[in-house]
Amino acid sequence: MDFSFDDRTQELRERLLSFMDEHVYPAESVAEEQRERLDSPWQTPAVVGELKAEARRRGLWNLFLPDAEHGAGLTNLQYAPLAEITGRSPQLAPTALNCAAPDTGNMELLAQFASPEQKKRWLTPLLEGEIRSAFAMTEPEVASSDATNIETRIERHGDEYVISGRKWYISGAMNPDCAIFIVMGKTDPEGSDVRRQQSMVLVPRDTPGVEIRRAMRVYGFEDHHHGGHAEVLFHDVRVPVSNLIGEEGGGFAIAQARLGPGRIHHCMRLIGMAERGIELMCRRAVTRTAFGKPLAQQGAVQQWIADARVAVEQMRLLVLKTAWLMDTVGNRGAHTEIQAIKIAVPRTVTEILDRAIQVHGAAGVSQDFPLAELWTSARSLRMADGPDEVHQRSLARRELKRYA
Repeated sequence: MDFSFDDRTQELRERLLSFMDEHVYPAESVAEEQRERLDSPWQTPAVVGELKAEARRRGLWNLFLPDAEHGAGLTNLQYAPLAEITGRSPQLAPTALNCAAPDTGNMELLAQFASPEQKKRWLTPLLEGEIRSAFAMTEPEVASSDATNIETRIERHGDEYVISGRKWYISGAMNPDCAIFIVMGKTDPEGSDVRRQQSMVLVPRDTPGVEIRRAMRVYGFEDHHHGGHAEVLFHDVRVPVSNLIGEEGGGFAIAQARLGPGRIHHCMRLIGMAERGIELMCRRAVTRTAFGKPLAQQGAVQQWIADARVAVEQMRLLVLKTAWLMDTVGNRGAHTEIQAIKIAVPRTVTEILDRAIQVHGAAGVSQDFPLAELWTSARSLRMADGPDEVHQRSLARRELKRYA
């Protein structure tokens, strides 16, 4: 395993670092000011469009897609240090580069499983950044950590599918630019194989019967940077049979294929979030005095900073190893490592950000620093794409098989 940057990664990294310093960080306060003057919190501030145009001009666009036909053609190992940099400003940088969830996972899904007609209608405008999308799987009435529990029905009536169900925490759905939902439901609820009961269909947002009921908050935040999270009802929504993605009964497998890259992308960005937390913690520690000496000279604060640095270096190496395995032996061969980083990284980054908040005192929970929102994002990722406990269960069972 060689984790040194190749020439292309180094060149893109330098270009991205300049973009962050010159455009993204200064735009953070501008975006907040512009948002206060918008008619709706879900509208996109004008500065985001400016960032996207500049990112495209600099060749920093669709870096997440390893498919050279649709994206930059980078390997996971090449993309990892770039995604880490964007994680330092998760509210703006991923969107500016067209590398923000849930669109990234949806584009990967469409690139891999969609028909040529579906790609032309939905993948192309997503790749161009002309529209946004949402992935509708999670439901409030069942434990959605087990995707076989979902209750939404997708029933075939002639040349149409009729979708009925209730979803929530559908990321991006509040964004006015969200034009398409990828909806997971059951086409064969009584099937003997619980992993072949589900299918996925494309549902345009403006289809009759689609109701955006309300925005869901995350620890009190609206999370408008990511287009919000919505509760969505599907009232006998009718779409053509041609809107089926892949085959009937293939929804569970497609979901698993989508989640693998999504999990590592989250962890890549989380490393950047932790780095920003350490930077802010150190800057605060050397500029604030308590009980007659700088916080930087307080033993507890020094221990927090040291532990944070050790943890970040450990996590980065595990994420890079996972990326290397995904590139060399595939997602299935990297299953253990994908689960390991999904368990360890959000938990550890949450702890680092929590201590950074503590060093800032009241300012740490205020809107004057990004720490509270960063903490919220990290803490939420202990549930997104499968909660810790599900991954721990699966990982433990795989380990125990060696001794059975």
